[in-house]
Amino acid sequence: MLADLCSGTAGGKASCIMKSKVKAPGHSTIRPADIQRDIRRDIRRALLGWYDQHRRSLPWRAKAGKRADPYRVWLSEIMLQQTTVATVGPYFGDFMARWPTVEALAAADLDQVLVAWQGLGYYARARNLHKCAGVVASLHGGVFPDSEAALRSLPGIGEYTAAAIAAIAFDQAAVPVDGNIERVTARLCAITTPLPAGKALIKAAATSFADAHRPGDFAQAMMDLGSGVCTPRAPKCPDCPLQKLCLAHAAGDPEKLPVRPAKLKRPERCTQMFWLENARGEVLLRKRPARGLLGGMTELPSTPWRAGDWPDADEISGAEPLSVAWTLLPGEVQHVFTHFRLTMRLVQGRCRKGANVDGFWVHPDDFAEHALPTVIKKAMGLILQAEA
Repeated sequence: MLADLCSGTAGGKASCIMKSKVKAPGHSTIRPADIQRDIRRDIRRALLGWYDQHRRSLPWRAKAGKRADPYRVWLSEIMLQQTTVATVGPYFGDFMARWPTVEALAAADLDQVLVAWQGLGYYARARNLHKCAGVVASLHGGVFPDSEAALRSLPGIGEYTAAAIAAIAFDQAAVPVDGNIERVTARLCAITTPLPAGKALIKAAATSFADAHRPGDFAQAMMDLGSGVCTPRAPKCPDCPLQKLCLAHAAGDPEKLPVRPAKLKRPERCTQMFWLENARGEVLLRKRPARGLLGGMTELPSTPWRAGDWPDADEISGAEPLSVAWTLLPGEVQHVFTHFRLTMRLVQGRCRKGANVDGFWVHPDDFAEHALPTVIKKAMGLILQAEA
């Protein structure tokens, strides 16, 4: 029940930051009320004051008092999904140098975008990024819509990203709930329901902070607080502007929130990849299907990525690009995807010039021109180890 989320005292103020109205017995609908107005005001005031003093300087963030560029906000938010600020910085600068406007990005070739995206992972984001740029350029005159609903209709823009763009770029009263804001809110309101069930309660609490006064700054302040102060481990409570209003701090152990389920062991898969060279020293590559994992990316030919034992000799023979003598290189490498761990071995072979194969030939000096995901680069690293 939402009525049970906040208890105890916090900084001398009323202890129940959140109230609820529940229907009569037999009904399951729970309607959360807004956080009490005076406490909500104090939280916003304290956090915005802290943000004015401690805001991060980020390449996509507008200067204080300046209007944010929707294109930069959108591009950064897509890049930051499942990725850290430190990782995104160089990629953002490169994209802005190559494609300074949404129209320029829309006009780019998808393969160019995928090559520039190498290393950021979750490549569906890059495909949707390019598709979204095309929609904004062709159907919206190069101007991003300013409402959450209209933003959500664009490719690759979900609920969080729409709220972030609406708040930061268009001063709409919205609160995006990313991992940082989720953590800050869970601790501030002492929401103890374990995730993922607790996500709805946390979101209800976070969106209660929505306000027309500096919504973009408030959203970014919550992000900065979660990133640098209200961290997952060892939160810096003495440095937090919300310490006196935080129920988790009052309870004495904010690090326990939000409550996360026990991590499940990732399933294991394995594959054998083929490094096939022709007489010119070119290597056989192929392109993955447009849809699905690593869609549209370039890869080495391989056996199926599957659970179980390594493929036997007959399977390797049936999967190989040509009937050639293969050498199994020493060592193996692993790559962790969201839902499984892949272990790779590499076999090497040579074939005659002009051999008829399914794929295309690329010299290693030209690999940088192709969209090679990190998992394939790891497998290729076994060649470098063998030659060292």
